[in-house]
Amino acid sequence: MESSTHVRAHPTEGSNTSDLYSIESNDPYGQLFDRSTMSERELEQVGRLMNAMGRLRSVERSLAQASKDYMKLGETDMRALQYVISRSNQGDHVSPSAIASHLEITTASTTKLLDRLEQSGHIRRNPNPNDRRALIITVSEKTRAAAMNSVGRYQAARMAPALALSDSEREVVIAFLLSTADAMQAASEN
Repeated sequence: MESSTHVRAHPTEGSNTSDLYSIESNDPYGQLFDRSTMSERELEQVGRLMNAMGRLRSVERSLAQASKDYMKLGETDMRALQYVISRSNQGDHVSPSAIASHLEITTASTTKLLDRLEQSGHIRRNPNPNDRRALIITVSEKTRAAAMNSVGRYQAARMAPALALSDSEREVVIAFLLSTADAMQAASEN
């Protein structure tokens, strides 16, 4: 299966989205962020960084939608399949309760999800060889191939830029992304 969906990675010409996430665009009066000690260069650079993150999020949303469309599945279905594929690639057996825990949904919702995925040929429920009362969820080869052609291709595309960085550059990016996630999580809890 070949995906014909093209994702626009750059804002359209003449749009004002290139500065959508800058400090000035989001906080022109300094109510949210004190920038009194920042130089013009720092403001400009942080603005470019925020815009780059915004562009990445936009591309990720577009690619996620293209993958869902390609595989004709919803977001929760895609997350479940990604989880099962990833865990089985690591040699793990995946149970319905592990899927429920990962997706943070009830066991009843998980049963409906697995029914839907099984009826459409995406997964199989197999007896656990170590406990015949328990089930192991496996992804069909056709679905695994479709996932590799869509989501897998996109995941692989992000590896090249990461590998192009030096060890120390990767550590800086890792620290930045983790501290950003922590700060955003903390802000959402206040």
